[in-house]
Amino acid sequence: MAIEAARLSPSIAAAAFLASRPPLALRPFSLRRRFPLLRVLANSSGGDGRVVALSSSELRKRRGLSSSSGAADSASDGDEKLRSLRRLFARPDVAIDAYIVPSQDAHQSEFIAECFTRRAYLTGFTGSAGTAVVTKNKAALWTDGRYFLQAEKELSHHWTLMRSGNHGVPTTSEWLNDVLPSGCRVGIDPFLFSFDAAEELKDSIANKNHELVLVQGMNLVDEIWGDARPNPPKEPTRVHDIKYAGIDVPSKLSFIRSQLAENGCDAVVISMLDEVAWLLNMRGSDVPHSPVFYSYLIVEVSTATLFVDNSKVSKDVLEHLEQAGVKLKPYEAIISEVERKKILRQFNRENIIFAMLLLIKTLIALSRLAEKGAKLWLDSSSVNAAIITAFKSSCDMKKKGKAGEEVGEKEASSNDRITGDPSVHNGVISAVYNVSPVALAKSVKNDAEIEGMKNSHLRDAAALAEFWCWLEEEICKSVPLTEVQIAEKLLEFRQKQDGFIETSFDTISGYGANGAIIHYRPTPESCSSVGSDNLFLLDSGAQYIDGTTDITRTVHFGEASPRQKECFTRVLQGHIALDQAVFPERTPGFVLDVLARSSLWKIGLDYRHGTGHGVGAALNVHEGPQSISYRYGNLTALQKGMIVSNEPGYYEDNSFGIRIENLLLVKELNLANSFGGISYLGFEKLTFVPIQSKLIESSLMSPSEINWVNDYHEEVWEKVSPLLSGHSRDWLWKNTRPLLDV
Repeated sequence: MAIEAARLSPSIAAAAFLASRPPLALRPFSLRRRFPLLRVLANSSGGDGRVVALSSSELRKRRGLSSSSGAADSASDGDEKLRSLRRLFARPDVAIDAYIVPSQDAHQSEFIAECFTRRAYLTGFTGSAGTAVVTKNKAALWTDGRYFLQAEKELSHHWTLMRSGNHGVPTTSEWLNDVLPSGCRVGIDPFLFSFDAAEELKDSIANKNHELVLVQGMNLVDEIWGDARPNPPKEPTRVHDIKYAGIDVPSKLSFIRSQLAENGCDAVVISMLDEVAWLLNMRGSDVPHSPVFYSYLIVEVSTATLFVDNSKVSKDVLEHLEQAGVKLKPYEAIISEVERKKILRQFNRENIIFAMLLLIKTLIALSRLAEKGAKLWLDSSSVNAAIITAFKSSCDMKKKGKAGEEVGEKEASSNDRITGDPSVHNGVISAVYNVSPVALAKSVKNDAEIEGMKNSHLRDAAALAEFWCWLEEEICKSVPLTEVQIAEKLLEFRQKQDGFIETSFDTISGYGANGAIIHYRPTPESCSSVGSDNLFLLDSGAQYIDGTTDITRTVHFGEASPRQKECFTRVLQGHIALDQAVFPERTPGFVLDVLARSSLWKIGLDYRHGTGHGVGAALNVHEGPQSISYRYGNLTALQKGMIVSNEPGYYEDNSFGIRIENLLLVKELNLANSFGGISYLGFEKLTFVPIQSKLIESSLMSPSEINWVNDYHEEVWEKVSPLLSGHSRDWLWKNTRPLLDV
């Protein structure tokens, strides 16, 4: 019903929905120094402390792993890449002593197009999170606890693995300060670092008087990748129908412009790909698993401009944008204009690539805004350093043009830093540094988005019931199946569902010890066969036309050990505790994280990842700004309409892994009391797939916890059984029977 209502009157629905959004408060932001376009000078010096880390080869020896196990490249190939990269350090137009290669693209995306997988190409480590740092004689890779085991297998002996978050492991800047002599030059590609990240790095390496160099006009990994580098994506975009989006583009733009007015800004740069897609009710397929397209968007008080490859825009999409008053900037017009812009002359290269062209479009538009004296809203946590430094430099040039060359030079030398007011640059109000106005609006789902998420999850549940029925039958018949074959078969079942588009991430299909690798990705060359002697963990998700799913189940096709059953039960207890949470509005997610860990903590166990992440509606499977995690720095309050995952786990290295994951919708509760006149919130389940009962040690469960399992399975049967028939319906009935120990 909500979908039909949204289709008939999206503007009316939008007015009520957007009016309910809380105003965006400016967050504190300190720009301590001017950040020049080409490089950042660090003048202070400080002490250093030695740190010790085991090389990846030493770690493999301790674990009995082959040095080549799972590696994407041979050791000799990896060594040649490092040699080629280091040769570039000495080029006159580079002249650096170290180079940092992050995982992100120019939009700080988690999933990126293959042509931007620079860190994976250089290191051989294929996990989605990590940072590589190369000096003239050392190479190290930082990653978090989700990927420790994977990195040990994939890194060659040329690399040292740094286990981020472990006691005694230095940060990248601490390591650079330790291994480099004072006064070295550390290079980065400014398009791959947010402005905040670049500022933090600049300040932290200043302890050893190092200089942060923004290597402009080229990416050094691209230089050594050469012609073998994959081509940039050219996939078409599409309109996301209003019956799924719920709110039309003019209404969304009107809301953003109201935020501009409230914060005294003239324009905002939208750089996160999912934010552009959500705001314009568009979708694409440039990035694996995410229905987004490479682009930037600038929203001004009376205009909006989308910067995108013109070939991706069909007639229907163009009409959709024109109706919303959104202008399109084609490649051809930008390229010819670039050649006339002195400020961007360093970018005018014959081999300039797709991403750089998109960025140039935005940089030119920013210079125009600076020339007009516009006050710009910039999310410095996501907009890259190249864009913000270009805007700042344009503001400098505007001021010099007004004051005259002589006066301008004098002011530039005497006022070479930001004033106390973060919105004031060289005495000119030029920017407000604040979280994007789109982020929170996107995270709070409207009625149509919620309806789409519920519907897509039911279809997904039907596919999973058919899949688990098939898999149990095959295992019982002793049919040999690998982790990859199982993941491929799951895809087949999902592809039969209406509205299926693609997977929402690479399926994590891990048997036994592979299940302990938190973000394990099986390959045909290295995957295991799945049997009945150990636990099998399957974490998967899908993108549908109307929603995004993410679910994890852990099962055993034989008899689990008492240890495995206890660990599974304690993970389940944490899952139940979070699912049943009741909390006052304005509660940040980190406050709830302890609920999911408490049962494990009671026996000295834990897990090395967050408990919950935000999820987009037919968008990115990982979405901010909300999360449920032990990382207490995220103060974003959970709000009615947000969607989060509930996924506690436990992992025994080289033995087994356990994770139970559902998606939850934050909802307002109708309680007997309302202390302080505030609302209280709780969760509504979106995921309806059975939890394997035989892994539950009922003696550890309280009566209320057993009731939760029985109630959940009853709801699974009621919602999903009408979508099934035959063996799969029989399987669902069998696996939703009540626990006997009520």
